[in-house]
Amino acid sequence: MHTQVLCGGTSAAVAARRVRNILGSVLGRDGWKWRTHEVKLLNTASGDTVTIGEIAYKLKTPRNPELVPVKHTLLVSDSLPQTVVQHLRWIMQKDLLGQDVFLIGPPGPLRRSIAMQYLELTKREVEYVALSRDTTETDLKQRREIRSGTAFYIDQCAVRAATKGRVLVLEGLEKAERNVLPVLNNLLENREMQLEDGRFLMSAERYDKLLQDHTTDELDSWKIVRVSEDFRVIALGLPVPKYKGNPLDPPLRSRFQARDVYYLPFKDQLELLYTAGPNIAAERVSQLLSLATTLCSQESSDLGLPDFPVDNLLPALHVLNAFPMLSSQQLVQRLYPYNSILGKDGRAAVEGVLSRFELLDGRRQPAASAVTSVSRATDREGRADVSLRVADKDVTFQVPAGVKETRPPNSSLAFISTPSHSQLMAEMMQSHMVKDICLIGAKGCGKSVIAREFAEMLGYSIEPLMLYQDMTARDLLQQRFTLPNGDTAWRPSPLVTAAIEGKLLLLDGIHRVNLGTLAVLSRLLHDRELDLYDGTRLLRWDRYQTLKEQLQFSDEQLKERSVFPIHPSFRVLALAEPPVVGAGAGSRGQQQWLGPELLTMFLYHTVSPMAVAEEMDLIQGLARDVPKEAAEQLLHLTHSLRKTNDPTAQSLASSLSTRQLLRICRRLSRYPEESIAHAVNKACLSRFLPSLARSSLDKSLADCSMQDTADPSEHLRDLSCSIKDGVLTIGNVSAPVHSATEKMKVPDVLFYDNPQHMMVMEDMLKDFLLGEHLLLVGNQGVGKNKIVDRFLHLLNRPREYLQLHRDTTVQTLTLQPSVRDGIIMYEDSPLVKAVKLGHILVIDEADKAPTNVTCILKTLVESGEMILADGRRILSDPREAEGRPNTIVMHPDFRMLVLANRPGFPFLGNDFFGALGDIFSCHAVDNPKPQAELAMLKQYGPDVPDATLQKLVAAFGDLRSMADRGTITYPYSTREVVNIVKHLQRIFPEEGLANVVRNVFDFDAYNKDMREVVIEALHKHGIPIGAKPSSVNLAKEHNEPGLTHHHTVSGPKLASPALESRITLNPTSASCGGRVDALISPATGSVCLESGNGVCLLLELIKCATTLHTKTGSSSIRRKAFAQLKLKEIDMSEYDASTYERFSNAVRRQVQSLRIVLDSLQAKGKERQWLKNQALGELDDAKIIDGLTGEKAIYKRRGELDPELGSPQQKPKRLRVLVDVSGSMYRFNGVDGRLERSMEAVCMVMEALEGYEHRFKYDVVGHSGDGYDIELVRADKVPKNNKDRLKVLKNMHAHSQFCMSGDFTLEGTDASIKELAREEADEHFVVVLSDANLERYGIRPERFAPVLTADPQVNAFAIFIGSLGDQAERLQKTLPAGRSFVAMDTKQIPQILQQIFTSTML
Repeated sequence: MHTQVLCGGTSAAVAARRVRNILGSVLGRDGWKWRTHEVKLLNTASGDTVTIGEIAYKLKTPRNPELVPVKHTLLVSDSLPQTVVQHLRWIMQKDLLGQDVFLIGPPGPLRRSIAMQYLELTKREVEYVALSRDTTETDLKQRREIRSGTAFYIDQCAVRAATKGRVLVLEGLEKAERNVLPVLNNLLENREMQLEDGRFLMSAERYDKLLQDHTTDELDSWKIVRVSEDFRVIALGLPVPKYKGNPLDPPLRSRFQARDVYYLPFKDQLELLYTAGPNIAAERVSQLLSLATTLCSQESSDLGLPDFPVDNLLPALHVLNAFPMLSSQQLVQRLYPYNSILGKDGRAAVEGVLSRFELLDGRRQPAASAVTSVSRATDREGRADVSLRVADKDVTFQVPAGVKETRPPNSSLAFISTPSHSQLMAEMMQSHMVKDICLIGAKGCGKSVIAREFAEMLGYSIEPLMLYQDMTARDLLQQRFTLPNGDTAWRPSPLVTAAIEGKLLLLDGIHRVNLGTLAVLSRLLHDRELDLYDGTRLLRWDRYQTLKEQLQFSDEQLKERSVFPIHPSFRVLALAEPPVVGAGAGSRGQQQWLGPELLTMFLYHTVSPMAVAEEMDLIQGLARDVPKEAAEQLLHLTHSLRKTNDPTAQSLASSLSTRQLLRICRRLSRYPEESIAHAVNKACLSRFLPSLARSSLDKSLADCSMQDTADPSEHLRDLSCSIKDGVLTIGNVSAPVHSATEKMKVPDVLFYDNPQHMMVMEDMLKDFLLGEHLLLVGNQGVGKNKIVDRFLHLLNRPREYLQLHRDTTVQTLTLQPSVRDGIIMYEDSPLVKAVKLGHILVIDEADKAPTNVTCILKTLVESGEMILADGRRILSDPREAEGRPNTIVMHPDFRMLVLANRPGFPFLGNDFFGALGDIFSCHAVDNPKPQAELAMLKQYGPDVPDATLQKLVAAFGDLRSMADRGTITYPYSTREVVNIVKHLQRIFPEEGLANVVRNVFDFDAYNKDMREVVIEALHKHGIPIGAKPSSVNLAKEHNEPGLTHHHTVSGPKLASPALESRITLNPTSASCGGRVDALISPATGSVCLESGNGVCLLLELIKCATTLHTKTGSSSIRRKAFAQLKLKEIDMSEYDASTYERFSNAVRRQVQSLRIVLDSLQAKGKERQWLKNQALGELDDAKIIDGLTGEKAIYKRRGELDPELGSPQQKPKRLRVLVDVSGSMYRFNGVDGRLERSMEAVCMVMEALEGYEHRFKYDVVGHSGDGYDIELVRADKVPKNNKDRLKVLKNMHAHSQFCMSGDFTLEGTDASIKELAREEADEHFVVVLSDANLERYGIRPERFAPVLTADPQVNAFAIFIGSLGDQAERLQKTLPAGRSFVAMDTKQIPQILQQIFTSTML
């Protein structure tokens, strides 16, 4: 009867299921068993026994009691939570069966805590290892160390645990690289392992059998070692694929017994939280836990929400207990910073859950507004009493403090407190009471300054540790080095010394470091315990004291056993840039770094952008003499850029960080007459911004009335440089000349002064006098190195030179290791030498090194500190260096001058400016302007005719303009013109200019389109390279050397008027003048001689022309036959082919230019990376000591780096072209060809993206009076050949001819943006092509702007075809800068589209 009621789809069955589901989350996964077990310790005559329920385990006396965990229990009341007891009972069962276990579950300390509780209960010694991507076989089995000149094998954790009967705890199996852990397979299965030193580990059972027939000495002589019967393995890991990491190797997985250790059930968690927060209303605690449970559910996971860090609720409740008035929503933001890590939909989902549990109280509850006092606590050592102002009253509480004297708030001259920073500092004090903190903020917003102020108030010494992408676990914890006698040893990292000495560890840049490396810190952050490579163990202070009491050991005795306490004041403060919301693996190299694992490690605080008034107070406090009006204008511009949703404007705002604004204002304080617009352009490096970003900046400057109006007298003022009485004067700026002792290091270079370069140097000198480090950015060959060398020569400053490249590492940037007599020696790099001696460090090609390497320069520039690989530390403050060994005091004269190519195509270097630009004073170095370049060339070529120099300057000026517009890809530079002039001046002045310029342009000889553009530009300015017959008169006019004889030779008329051939003649007659270049024009049969004696060559030329006619005729027939064959393949008529060619040829150059960029980017994306721990390849400098000891995997080699398992798959960029196919397009086509130009633009998109479907997913949609979603090209069915593409163009033409009247531009744009936003892609782009006739249909232009910028995820652009009157221009003014274009000439449409592509998508 009972079964029948609950079966089927009856209402009773449904109700029963609901009850089971509700109670299941409350009671836990095993809650329906209802069984309870007690944990008891029984003392008997035969020994102590632990029982869990009916299962008993007999305790053994540990041989190394210091290795037994202490104080790991979750006991808050008298009994353990039943769920934990169930887990302990299961582990005991498996232990008694001799089986190894795998505790699997979500991130957090619970699994490790349960494992340690079991080992503490059973008095078992533990060998713990945190696995990372850097773990190798030697870390698990045996490592060689050198003692007295001999290499010995030292047993590592797995071997020690096996031979001494300990429990091996392996945490983070998903972090280890594949093929590392299988070395343990046989040890797990059969308790056997072959060791490198020749010994063989054998299971206890087999060993004891052999012992019956053989003696122990015999087995020892055979190198057989017994594996203890007490040896067990407890593995701790995350389920993959739900979380990031490597999936378990099947043979390894099959050797473990698994146990799902999920979060504690609701009722158990609730009891713990009630105990932690007696001052908090029970309902509020329940609401917070309900929120956490909901955000860890499968439904939340399906929405893409990361798991809530449930384990952090306990410390958070301690904060809430001390501050019951604290807003629940603010507390949740510290635990789960959803505004930083989630997109719009994710934030809405979280706020929906907050609302459901009545936790949206952020605006109702008062926040702590300021720290009112900080003083050393009298009742407890290492603590400080802190008072916070909350509403109208002060709340006092205790927090950990450093060993130095505390300092009252707002007593530092270097820190200007603002209301938002005061509130942030107060909130950080609350979190500091219970847990480590992570500070999230944009680049240059003041994170480091806030961290320093926080530390000084609490009396902490800061230990800065700059993190970088290639950092290994060894770099974090311990490095190997050699002692003076050649023995190998381990040196603790700054992290370890900070933990022992009770400092504040500043982890700068946790967003850069790989999670697989950072995981080794998980135990330190959660439990304050750490196991190091040399066997040293660091214990939490109270555990260390308990161990001392239990074992009756002194500190010295524990030190001998390598056990040390972690200072109770030790805290970690991490700094990070905001996560990239919704980023995948392909989002320009960035990933969403803040995932479920990192959420458990810290409490998070965000440095919110300052209000205008706050930033104004800050600037006036730190740059006191800055003109107020200038500062106000600057802040108005900056905040207008920060507030917009436009990604282009936001990227400009990132260049105007608070740090950069302060730099600008300090300079304006010293030089108030300077233009603000010039300072902004300099900070944003506007000269090298993509054209869209540049136009956006120009519009923003204009809107803020900050145009850079050129002073007419600027070109007339004296820009000469002079040195008089030991003072250098450049323009209006003077500086003392340095008295150098090392003259040979002062650069001396041939340099011809020109006004433009002198202006750059004057600008550099201003910043140099302000104490800034300088960054010079420019194209190749514009004179960056020459300017820097001349600058240092004038100042008489010694130079250290460092050239970076793709293989530059953090180690090679600072030190170069070498081996002498078996001892590792470190040679100082130019960087360290410059720091020591006060020289100027010139870093060249900075964009070639990975930004994760060059980012270590940040701490050196910002705080004047850096830690070197040999343990030495660079410090800028001599007082801090007093009494500290291994310190290098930074010389006050030290400065850095960094040179880099501009970011983007065609250099395709790393974006050094984007990563580190705001810590330098930036200077754009461009090719000199025509007059300046001409003056300079006259100095290089005084005998070269002025007319020739003028031609070169004009021609190269045109080519550079084309490069800026994107018409050509190569930016021709001054270096190339100088080389041409040197050739004409010094060695072969009799050679014709047309021949000499080929030294530069022969690179383009095999690129037809490029060659045509170059020839056209050179012909325009009278340089007859590749001259046609029409150029002969031009050459005669200018009387070029080597073009004095010109003959027109009659020959047969050739078939194709477009074909032109160059021939080289090598006649035997000496009178012919040797090798001759001639150009034959088949249209007329005429020949133009480029050099040599033409008279004697007429017969040979006529022969050549006849031969060419024959060859050309036959090749023309072959080409025609081939073309017909290709047309037949795609079933296309010759008429259709010629129609399509008309559209294709019109955009041929743009298509080729785009495809060159795409190919280069694709090649850069496939650039191979260093693979470490290889048995073959180049010696890895970081593994030199391992090589000395005889280890094999000490090499690195280049190879394809597999994407990190679990990381999001790289998605293509998504593009939609929304074209106007309305009746007006057809009607006005006869006037300005607008429909044909739109068709050309669509043709360009289809041809340019052919073959790149894996990187670009595109479609083409039309809008007209018939609707806004007319399908022209489907994303999953793009045209594959010319016939398919022509069909698309014909459809466009036909539709506009016969469609209804009307305009759906707005509706089409809105629908396209919404549709693309729903699709998963790396980036989303919508390009709208439309005429500007909106008003004709009653659509006001103001309505278009909010549609175009409706979704910040989608980059939308509009190209308007200029129509009657000023409609298009008026429409453009209402739209955001860089988002709209007016094509008054429809020929501009393909060029504008190309500009959009290269500026944003590529």
